[in-house]
Amino acid sequence: MILASSLPVKDDPAPVAVPSPPSGQLDRPPPDNPAPTLPEIPGTGVLRQGDSGHGVYELQVRLLQVPNIYEGGAISGRYDMEVRAAVARFQKWYGIRGDETGVYGDHTRRALMLRTK
Repeated sequence: MILASSLPVKDDPAPVAVPSPPSGQLDRPPPDNPAPTLPEIPGTGVLRQGDSGHGVYELQVRLLQVPNIYEGGAISGRYDMEVRAAVARFQKWYGIRGDETGVYGDHTRRALMLRTK
C-alpha cells in the first residue's frame, strides 16, 4: 500500500493565469502615453509647384548635379515651372514611377538622392 504522503511532490507552483488585454487593444499605446511624433526633417515630404523653403532649395541643388536636367536653373527655394519641368524630365529619363509627373515624392527623392550628393 502506498500512502499519498510518500509520493514525490513537485516544488513548481501551479501556473498563474495572466489576463489578456481586451481584443482590438493590442497595438494601441495607453491613452495617457500617446506615441511620440517625429520632427519633420528638411527636404522630406512631397514637394510640388507652388511650394517653397529649404526642401525645395535642397531639391534644386541636387537637380543641378544631374547633367542636362536643370542646367542654369535658379537656386531660389521656390518650386516654380522650371523646377517642375526638371523633376518631370528626371522622372522620364530615369524611368521613375510612383510619383505624379513633376512632383517630388518618395520615389523621385530616392532616385535623385542615389545619383547626387
